[in-house]
Amino acid sequence: MSRLTGASRRLLRYYEEQGLIVPDRGANGYREYDDRYVDRVHQIRGLLDAGLPTRIIKQILPCLDKPRSIHFPDATPEMLALLAAERDRLTERIDVLIRNRDAMSEYLTEVARCRAPAPGSSHGTPNSSSVVSATS
Repeated sequence: MSRLTGASRRLLRYYEEQGLIVPDRGANGYREYDDRYVDRVHQIRGLLDAGLPTRIIKQILPCLDKPRSIHFPDATPEMLALLAAERDRLTERIDVLIRNRDAMSEYLTEVARCRAPAPGSSHGTPNSSSVVSATS
């Protein structure tokens, strides 16, 4: 599982301790992960990267199972308000990330434009029409 997901064995054990994944155990006591845990670990990592704490992730993971039928019978008004606040926080973060990405793109475009050789010149040297002779 570690090789398939890029998550360390220690991290997988932590997810298990937090109740985020529950692998089966073989007769020898080894953990046995079925294929659905590859997606589950990627989901967990994405949610953690987005800033959600494991206590919230544990509560919403059942909603993210495939197929995408949402079944959340024990959702309290407080939990729904917390999830709405987290969603709004993520939306704000996404907006900031988009603005930063767009600003970097504009910067890179401008740098590339300034570094591009002038039309009619070679290898980035000024073209002959812009060079003034000292004897003129």
